[in-house]
Amino acid sequence: MIHPTAIIEAGAQLGAECEVQAYAVVTRHAVLGDRVIVGSFAVIGGDPQHLTFDRRMATQAIIGAGTVLREHVTVNRSIYADGRTVVGENCYLMTAAHVAHDCVIGNHVVVANNVMLAGHTSVGAHTFVGGGVAVHQFTRIGEGAMISGVARVARDAAPFTMVAERDEVIGLNLVGLRRRGVPRASVAELKTAFREVYFTAGNIRETAARALEQGTYQTPEARRFLEFFTSGKRGFARARREGGEEEAQE
Repeated sequence: MIHPTAIIEAGAQLGAECEVQAYAVVTRHAVLGDRVIVGSFAVIGGDPQHLTFDRRMATQAIIGAGTVLREHVTVNRSIYADGRTVVGENCYLMTAAHVAHDCVIGNHVVVANNVMLAGHTSVGAHTFVGGGVAVHQFTRIGEGAMISGVARVARDAAPFTMVAERDEVIGLNLVGLRRRGVPRASVAELKTAFREVYFTAGNIRETAARALEQGTYQTPEARRFLEFFTSGKRGFARARREGGEEEAQE
């Protein structure tokens, strides 16, 4: 269903059973999967907010099947020739969320109202980003993380963690792990890995790499948690010293 006041530019690609509501704009650079909902006044595939961008370049914004983009959501296209900004499948982006150029959002991600994802941000699958969160460019948020409302994220947030305030890791996202049906053995290893990485003195990358090499951790979730620290361009959000370890042991 396309509302009579919506604008669908020539060249835009829409899958089956999409809905584009009143006054929304789907530019020629947008690719929508099946059953995508675009709310009123949303702009999908708009030009990136980049001072030297060449508007003649053919770049894209891709929205996965089953994703809902509520009113006033903006998803900008890439700044690179043949590049793409990607929002995964079955995501839910609430009112006025902004996804800047070259972001990559995994499947089943919830982004609450007024979230600002700067360029080149990546967000892992099954993550929840609370209202009013601001994320710095090139920052990674790992899968299954929970970012507290109005938090400021300028350092990489590891998978399965909860992050609040300014880059403060306050524990594991145990509720999210249980809701996804993650096995108890994996949760137990994640708790141990969490304590080892965040509460061992020394370089956090080296600590995680050493834990991987020792082969102590066998579950895929614990290994993905540790592997996260082996890459990235920015530093890492650090554990809050008061309460962080206790919350991870719940």
